Amino acid sequence: MANSKIIIVEGAQGAGKTTVTDFLRYAIKYTNLYRLTGTADSSSEGKKKATIMYQNLLAYMKTLENLSINLLFDRTFFTEENYCRLKKKEYSFTDVYEELLKELSTMDFDIYYITLYLKDETLYEKRLAREGKAVPEYAKFKAESSISQQRVYLQMAEEIKQQYPNIHVINLENSRDIEEVQKELRKLFEAE
Repeated sequence: MANSKIIIVEGAQGAGKTTVTDFLRYAIKYTNLYRLTGTADSSSEGKKKATIMYQNLLAYMKTLENLSINLLFDRTFFTEENYCRLKKKEYSFTDVYEELLKELSTMDFDIYYITLYLKDETLYEKRLAREGKAVPEYAKFKAESSISQQRVYLQMAEEIKQQYPNIHVINLENSRDIEEVQKELRKLFEAE
């Protein structure tokens, strides 16, 4: 029986992944945080590299089963699938994605897939324009991209919920006050 968690946090650029994963890292004992960015190569060679990278990631995760160590991810192979569904890459990743997801679902962890979203999609422009993010004049363009990503992530979450009942799928509305979001996360993980 699982004594460790895998928590994967996904969401569009500007959805608040960094804030949420930083909070979870310290709120849940024995939790290691991994931030992945994927590969920028959109060619068929990029697909090969992404496939190898994520297969090796899952092999690594498997070595940590039942060690009372929680694994927290800010993005994983779900991002690759999202970008491919949005045609941002020259290839389809769905065949690999489905194999990776199936393998993940068999691991002896309590598995959480959290999709961050903003109910008010117009907030993406404001969030992406803040200091350290997109150049303000490009924020509107990037906001449109984030909105598209959000919609695909929510669709993916619904698919996972239907196909993998052992994966806890949580859609977390993240435009609320941070204390309210943190309270919801504490309640979710204290109940375990």
